[in-house]
Amino acid sequence: MSLPVPSSDALAASHALQNLIAADVERNDGAISFARFMELALYAPDLGYYSGGSAKLGKDGDFTTAPEMTPLFGAALARVAAAIIAQSAPRILEFGAGTGKLAFDILSAMAADGVAVERYFIVELSGELRARQRERLRDFPQVEWLDALPDAFDGVVFGNEVLDAMPVHLVTKHPRGWHELRVTVRDGRFDWLEAPADAALLAQIERQIADHAALPVGYVTEVHGVACGFMATLGRMLRDGGANAAFLFDYGFPAHEYYLGLRATGTLMCHYRHHAHPDPFYYPGLQDITAHVDFTAMALAAQDAGAGVLAYLNQAGFLIGAGIGELLLRTDPADTLNYLPRAGAVQKLLSPAEMGELFKVLVVGKNVTLPEAITMHDRSHRL
Repeated sequence: MSLPVPSSDALAASHALQNLIAADVERNDGAISFARFMELALYAPDLGYYSGGSAKLGKDGDFTTAPEMTPLFGAALARVAAAIIAQSAPRILEFGAGTGKLAFDILSAMAADGVAVERYFIVELSGELRARQRERLRDFPQVEWLDALPDAFDGVVFGNEVLDAMPVHLVTKHPRGWHELRVTVRDGRFDWLEAPADAALLAQIERQIADHAALPVGYVTEVHGVACGFMATLGRMLRDGGANAAFLFDYGFPAHEYYLGLRATGTLMCHYRHHAHPDPFYYPGLQDITAHVDFTAMALAAQDAGAGVLAYLNQAGFLIGAGIGELLLRTDPADTLNYLPRAGAVQKLLSPAEMGELFKVLVVGKNVTLPEAITMHDRSHRL
């Protein structure tokens, strides 16, 4: 692959992480699940991609998210948050807050509109990102960092591109049933090792992939056990609260669109300095590793835990319903220096060829009513 060459310090950190993962492989009889590999590659203390010190987001990082593109994304979410807070409590919880840009934009927009936010909780696993968040949000005393989701919550929950970075198992259809693609070490390099899927993994496949028996031999896909577990925890938190709504933004599909022939090699993708490629073994710790989200599995996990599915729609429909077009027009189109960059960013967020269709919004919660401008775009019947 023709990718940018890492610095010597970055290479040293990656080699240290590779040694840590290799030692874990050796301790586990020569092979670990890909979910374990992905967990270490992304979250190993001080060395993993999200727990290390390198920049992750923006032009100097590996990818750009919607909040980094324009403050209008956060301003649109602030409008929806205000509608939910009016029915619930003046509290917001964000899981995986990145650089803190989304929190900054939401809090700034709500302050400008005179909407009080009593507490803005952030659950962040990355020490490096938490430090960046503290710096960016230093003028908002209501921000508080948590190490885990609370047991119960009233208010609004946001998670932008959180589910796609949760570890996944990789499985392949074998003539004699499903096999797991595990990670081993051969000749000093990470490599794949097939092994029959155990009972727990087979049970997850049956829950997640309704038509798994019809998939062809050789089919490779992801099993989202960790993300389903997270959604179950989120569902219980919402169930035990009084009134709430959680908005989860990510790229992915409902199950009937996920497990198709055109995705016979899975959806796993890596991001390194704005280059996308499929090799998860390339410099572990220096690149992001993601998989598309099975939104049907996420919705069912939350629902089974007691939360209701309030809506499922594409990002374009959500943002249009949230009024992002009106927010854009607060900038005079004649002011081309300011208007054109903002309009270009909004176009990327809404365009079916960019983020508008691939990115979806799953809304779960209880005892609140979403704005009609959003529910008119609802596609939850397609989950």
